[in-house]
Amino acid sequence: MKDLTPFDAHSGQDDLSAVRPILLLGAGTPEFREYVLRQIARVRPVVLIDQTPPKWARPYLAAQAAVDLHDPEAAEAFLMSAAVQLGVAGVTTYMEHFVELAARLTHRLGLPGNSPAAAAACRDKAVTRRLLAEHGVPSASSYLAQDADQAVTIARRLGYPVVVKPRGRAGSAGVLRADSDEDVRAVFHRALVDSVLGLEAWSVAGVLVEEYLRGPEISVETVVLGPGQVRIVAVTRKSLGREPQFQEIGHSVDAADPLLCDPVLAAVVTAAVRALGLSRGVLHVELRLTADGPRVIEVNGRPAGDLIPLLVERATGVNLAQALATLAAGGIPDLAPTRSEAAAIGFLYPEHSGYIERLDVHGALHDQLWLERLVWTRDVGTQVTAPPRASIDDRIAHWVVTGATAADCAKRRSLVADHLSVRVAHPVHTTSCTR
Repeated sequence: MKDLTPFDAHSGQDDLSAVRPILLLGAGTPEFREYVLRQIARVRPVVLIDQTPPKWARPYLAAQAAVDLHDPEAAEAFLMSAAVQLGVAGVTTYMEHFVELAARLTHRLGLPGNSPAAAAACRDKAVTRRLLAEHGVPSASSYLAQDADQAVTIARRLGYPVVVKPRGRAGSAGVLRADSDEDVRAVFHRALVDSVLGLEAWSVAGVLVEEYLRGPEISVETVVLGPGQVRIVAVTRKSLGREPQFQEIGHSVDAADPLLCDPVLAAVVTAAVRALGLSRGVLHVELRLTADGPRVIEVNGRPAGDLIPLLVERATGVNLAQALATLAAGGIPDLAPTRSEAAAIGFLYPEHSGYIERLDVHGALHDQLWLERLVWTRDVGTQVTAPPRASIDDRIAHWVVTGATAADCAKRRSLVADHLSVRVAHPVHTTSCTR
C-alpha cells in the first residue's frame, strides 16, 4: 500500500505483522485528543486515517495514511482495502465527524461495532428524537422547521421559551434559546450556519425547534458491551454559561456521585441506547434533570470530548479510551473502578470580543499537585468572540483539577480562574470602507 506510511513501534506495541491493529479515523487537536490517542495506543497498534495526519500524533502510531475523508465513497473504498490488507482487528473513532463512516466500515468488514443505522440516528437529531418518542424514552418535544416562518409556528405551539438548534452539529454550535417570535427568526439562520470543527461537511442540514427543558444538565458516560449490555461508568455534572447560549464552561466528575445509584436515570439511559439500536461502544449521553425526572437531550455515538475521559480516569480509574480500543477489537474492557475521587475542568471565554493582547498566570499555580494541567488554547494576537456569539473555538484556556470531592474540585477550579489574567482589545470601529 503505497499510501500507507509505517513507523517504528513508538508506543511499545509489536509491529503490524505481530498484533492486529485498529484503524482510527481522525486525530483531532492535541490539547483535547492526545490523552485519548495515547491511551488507545497502549491497547493496540494504531493506524491513523486523517486528511492531514498531524505530527503530534506520530509517537503513538504504527502507521498512518492521508485520506480525503470529505469524499465518503472514495474514503470508504480505500479504507476497505486497507483494512483487509492490514488484517485490522477493528475500526473506531472518537471524532463526531466519522461516527457514521466507522459504522459503515465495521458493518461491511464484519467487525465489532454499531450498525450504520444506529450511528446515523446519533448524528441526526431529528431521527434521535423520533426514535426516543417511538420507544417512550423521556426527551423533549421536537419538530423540524423548513423555514423561519414555520419555526415561529412551531414555537408558538410549544410555548416560549423554546430551543432552536441545528439538526446535525455538535459542541453546542447554533443551539440557542428563543423567547419570542423575533428571537426565533433571529436565531433560525444561526442554527443553519453556525458550526465548529468543520462539522458542517459531515452533517445533515436542517433546524429543529424544541421544548425548553429546565434543570441541571449532565452527561452519562456509558459503555455498551453488547446488545442490551449497558454500563454506566460516570456521571458528568456540567456548568453552563449564560443563556441564550448553552456553552459549557466546565465539567465535574465525582466517583461518589449519587446519580450513579439512581435507578430512574439508569433506566432512561438504557432505554435511549436501545431505542437508537446501539450495540457496542463508548457513548456520551446528555440529559437534563427536570422536575419530571431525567430527559434525554442527545445520544452521541462516541466518547465525550472536552477531556471528560481524563476526568473519569482521574476520578474513578476507569479508562474510557482504552475501553474504546478494546471494544473495537472485539474484547471486553475492565470497567471496575479503582479510585474514589473527583476531577473537574474549567474553560475560559473572553469577556468581550476582540484581539488577545496579553495572557498571564499570577501566582505559583503550577506547583499545586492538584492542578493536572493548565493550557492556553489561544495565542496573543488571536481574535476571539465573546458570548452570546462565542463557540468552543473561542475558549482561551482550560485547566483540570483533582480533589477528594466535587466540592474540593469546584473550589480549586475557581481558584485557578482567579489566577488567570487576559486582556482583549476591543475591535476598532471605523466608518471607512476597507478592502
